[in-house]
Amino acid sequence: VQLQASGGGLVQAGDSLRLSCVVSGRTFNKLLMGWFRLAPGKEREFVAAVTWNWSGITYYGDSVKGRFIISRDNAKNTVYLQMNSLKAEDTAVYYCAAGSLPSRTTVVADYDYWGQGTQVTVSS
Repeated sequence: VQLQASGGGLVQAGDSLRLSCVVSGRTFNKLLMGWFRLAPGKEREFVAAVTWNWSGITYYGDSVKGRFIISRDNAKNTVYLQMNSLKAEDTAVYYCAAGSLPSRTTVVADYDYWGQGTQVTVSS
């Protein structure tokens, strides 16, 4: 399974950005998809995830609730992360991840496959 993330960049606080992650090598519509981020000096943080069942249940980390939206397009084997009202503290490398569990999980170890990461930098 390969995950290819893209869409990162340098933006100003308050701006929006959309990340994409294309998945190949596995039946996409049976994968739990998630986004995590890693900032310098911090542990990898759960950002958002969407299940593959029940029409895709979404859930978010507390720091991004109300600002970020995760979605998936099974026809395109792609998961998106729409990031709005970006803050300087959102600066990090963002990773997409995939797992086989049918239900929600924020645990890094529950995700079997990882993309290469895309840098998001928010200037204040």
